[in-house]
Amino acid sequence: MNTPSAFSSPLGAAGELNITRTFDAPRELLFKLWTDPEHVRHWWGPLTCPAAILEMDVRPGGSWRGCLHRVEDGRKLWQGGVFQEVKAPERLVFTFSWDEEGERGIETLVTIDFTEEDGKTRMRFRQTPFQSAAERDGHQGGWNGSFNRLDEQIATLRNH
Repeated sequence: MNTPSAFSSPLGAAGELNITRTFDAPRELLFKLWTDPEHVRHWWGPLTCPAAILEMDVRPGGSWRGCLHRVEDGRKLWQGGVFQEVKAPERLVFTFSWDEEGERGIETLVTIDFTEEDGKTRMRFRQTPFQSAAERDGHQGGWNGSFNRLDEQIATLRNH
């Protein structure tokens, strides 16, 4: 018998966000860029909504909390969660929720796997569940914007 998990979605597989990106950085560096708040602050959030505050206690059971600052209207968007698994430099799993009521406030689970490939790192990112395609697609835009900034952060570190 298949027991539904706490992170099942009425959208089924459509309720999942899956992003695979390859970064021009060794796996250890990419993992550090995900887990060191001094680095994460430089790329977390899309360009139009960068992180203003980010605190992380990166260990199983440790929490994280951040605030994105929306450039267009100054609105502050708080988010946070708890680390479930930290396996350097292979895997990172944490919960994610917005400090809002309704669908945006539903807790999701983010799972990131890092695979070394010829000095680069393939990152497989998965977030679930989403109750609507619109919410999932909003996260897809936000995360891809963040990952574009992460690419820029890697380039900046390489040039210094």
